[in-house]
Amino acid sequence: MEIKRTFDLLINLRKKHNRSDILMTKREGSWINFSAYDYSRTAKRFSYGLMGRGLKKGDKIATIANNCPEWNIVDMGMSMTGVIHVPIYPTLGDDDLRYILEHSDSRILIVQDKKSYEQLSELTKGIENLEAIYTFSYYEGVPHWSEITKEGESLRVKYKDELLKLRDSIDEDDVFSIIYTSGTTGLPKGVMLTHRNIISNVKACAPLFDLNEGDRILSFLPLCHVFERMVNYLFHYKGCAIYYAENLGTIKQNLVEAKINAFATVPRVVERIYDRIVSQGESLKGFKRWAFINSLKLGEKYNKNGKQTRWYAFRLYLARKFVFSKWQKAFGGHLRFVVSGGAALQPRLSRLFFAAGIPLFEGYGLTETSPVIAVNHLSKSNSLRIGTVGPVIDGVKVCIDEDGEILVKGPNVMKGYYKNEDNTKEVIDSENWFHTGDIGEIIQDRFLKVTDRKKEMFKTSSGKYVAPQAIENMLKESFLIEQAMIVGENEKFTSALLLPNFEQLHVWANDKRIRFRDNKELIGMDKVKELFQKEIDGYNRVLGVHEQIKRFRLVPEEWSAAGGELSPTLKLRRRVLYVKYADLLRDIYSYEPEQENRGKHKFNNFSD
Repeated sequence: MEIKRTFDLLINLRKKHNRSDILMTKREGSWINFSAYDYSRTAKRFSYGLMGRGLKKGDKIATIANNCPEWNIVDMGMSMTGVIHVPIYPTLGDDDLRYILEHSDSRILIVQDKKSYEQLSELTKGIENLEAIYTFSYYEGVPHWSEITKEGESLRVKYKDELLKLRDSIDEDDVFSIIYTSGTTGLPKGVMLTHRNIISNVKACAPLFDLNEGDRILSFLPLCHVFERMVNYLFHYKGCAIYYAENLGTIKQNLVEAKINAFATVPRVVERIYDRIVSQGESLKGFKRWAFINSLKLGEKYNKNGKQTRWYAFRLYLARKFVFSKWQKAFGGHLRFVVSGGAALQPRLSRLFFAAGIPLFEGYGLTETSPVIAVNHLSKSNSLRIGTVGPVIDGVKVCIDEDGEILVKGPNVMKGYYKNEDNTKEVIDSENWFHTGDIGEIIQDRFLKVTDRKKEMFKTSSGKYVAPQAIENMLKESFLIEQAMIVGENEKFTSALLLPNFEQLHVWANDKRIRFRDNKELIGMDKVKELFQKEIDGYNRVLGVHEQIKRFRLVPEEWSAAGGELSPTLKLRRRVLYVKYADLLRDIYSYEPEQENRGKHKFNNFSD
């Protein structure tokens, strides 16, 4: 059958991949399976229930929940009736949550658990468009989403023919979802995505990766994020079994017990996995430790884009046999590849994973592009280049504007921002080119390389441009640096705020017999500052004079999405960090308390 709309994927799944293990979730210590039949039947019941409650094509339902099979069921149930799904990040603050629920005109909200139900019931008081709140998890006396499916079952005969007509009336250019951006600057914007947008992306990416019916996929990125949502549909398209991880802390366990073949991730998760591997390796003794360290050095020199020397190939063979084979075992022994998106991936990590026999592909896209624009792959020759985001996918056009901005045109580009024509016109020009806000270049007339965010690049007082993301990504290659933020707009020199990798720093301090009460005391010690100065000196040798980090300050607090320092996709929220560390920034540039930075980042009264 021809797949044009998202619910066509479910119909196709039922006809071609009628498996018993399409969706898997772990509850009370055991994996529970949802078959393609269960999935399809329950989604239809949900559709009938929505029709019975008077919801019509174009109405909206919001969800705030963790990944689970039920999320898919309600997603497909909405899609079949033309109801627009508004998935929301659970980590958003109260102001953003209330704004999205009001702005989106959502009539129903489905949340994960009783705690969320109680919080959102209080938060949403006075929102006139919101009629009801339900939970995915069952609690006595709390409205449960199954109430809609039970009602739908009783209405099946009444609405069966009407649902078929309604499904046939849904066009591929109809909006099926509104995904709100994280609001790192200003209020969140609702990205309107059509069936054509997301299905074109699924079809373009499907031939690029070695996926087969029955392959086991681990899903842990939020389904409300467009990257995970698109690959979720891609796995439906291929008939793969999707295992939803319990949480980020159980990824390693779930990989092993489910014998996972592939997963999608963001760089921060890969960095954390790598840090744990390094930490375990450095605890080894004697020859094993020597072999581990040398295998890492060897892996960092891996070049998938060119031929390796015989001597290198021989050493790599030994490293894979005695060291990297343990990496595969740690991932469950069945992992064939990983795809990373959402932020820049350190090329060093990609080389290391390729060297270990685990291809780690980097891709690039935005919510507004459904999301993939370009991605590395191995489906044909000359389709991978480490250090780039790969070739542009079929059906999509990319050009580089005069100022270096990446422009995109194709069936994956959003319909626009919901109730926001002015911002839509700002990013989609008269020739239908979408302006990504990213700076990049085309390498070898084929590979797209993203260098920085246009809005995040800044000039020093000498007029020299600095691209902070590229430098931050470089700094994070250090075992000692967990996160970094480059600063210096309109200043005489470039500086950095550094969040240490405290796991590694504690090991170093223990080796040096340094005693400390807490992280704050540790980073204030002269020996620690000297250690980080040596790290910075090493990176300064490869940076341009105007990019070199003249001063830095260490911070003791973890940066997270829950704390507000990172976006839901784990990117730096620079405005939040500028406010949080205003005193450190004043200290770096020797300002008095009443003074502020001469650029746009005000240290005293800076807010979103």
